[in-house]
Amino acid sequence: MNMQRDFLLLLLATLATAAATSALAQTATPASAPAGGATHGAASIPDFARVWYHPALPWFEPPASGPGPVTNRSRGPQRPGGATGSQASPPTKDGVSNYDQLVGDYSNPILQPWAAAVVKKFGEISLAGITYANASNQCWPEPMPFIFKRMQMQMIQQPGKITILYNEDHEVRRVRLNEPHQTPVTPSWYGDSVGHYEGDTLVIDTVGVKTDRKYAMVDLFGTPYTKSLHVVERYSLRDYDDVKDAVERNIKENWLPVGDVFSQHRGKFLQLHLTIEDEGVFTTPWTATLTYVPGPDQIAEGVCAENRAQYYYNDDADVPTADKPDF
Repeated sequence: MNMQRDFLLLLLATLATAAATSALAQTATPASAPAGGATHGAASIPDFARVWYHPALPWFEPPASGPGPVTNRSRGPQRPGGATGSQASPPTKDGVSNYDQLVGDYSNPILQPWAAAVVKKFGEISLAGITYANASNQCWPEPMPFIFKRMQMQMIQQPGKITILYNEDHEVRRVRLNEPHQTPVTPSWYGDSVGHYEGDTLVIDTVGVKTDRKYAMVDLFGTPYTKSLHVVERYSLRDYDDVKDAVERNIKENWLPVGDVFSQHRGKFLQLHLTIEDEGVFTTPWTATLTYVPGPDQIAEGVCAENRAQYYYNDDADVPTADKPDF
């Protein structure tokens, strides 16, 4: 669950980010061309076109108030990077989310009883010291909103569309601007995403996330989703004073494997406000934020390669083998 590859990629990204952040201007540069929509001139469209960085795990920043995401019942102190995988130890109640032991809070009132039972079962597996499979550690495409686990993303703004790149496995989301959803929607790995600008905010609406797949979960705690999943993203550029409360919630909730890069930054932040609903799983819509600082100029290539070695058990995975080569 907590993979060494996460940490190695994180170290590379951090070195590049430190250099990029120091050179960042304090204000965003206006986009050179409209990213879609006849009612927006080029200068009025916010410029999100760069790499953005959110080194925090599991990832969601709980809202200031109201229903929020499932969080980790297992807590621990902030510590330097060096993830080792699930550990069979009693969870504590103090500190931040223990990324080495993911025990989702199945008592969260957003969960319908059957979904709470699923989350509880995954937590029991983690408490037993077993790293359970998810889309990330099995090198599968990551569904919305699980994909926000990726610590770096690059947004590319073009006329009529937005392309979002994530820093591993070449995962790409494509957002059509100023268009309706497909009718009918064809389910896909990342869903059908359409967007538009509301002043200085980019709004992306996603439905149709594929359910007929392995590892269909919205978070690292195994929270399931159904065909009714609906995700709304609202992206905006903000100054430190505007995001300070979210940064503080992030520091209290999430493990920061490379330290606090958020409260030290004084340029522009990219803040993502999420609203998630699924009448098949949740009792109510819930919200969360993710606050990004500027990242490097380019995303370093990172590949989640299939690997027989289970580093967290120092053993080989149970995969088919042959007694002799067949070639």
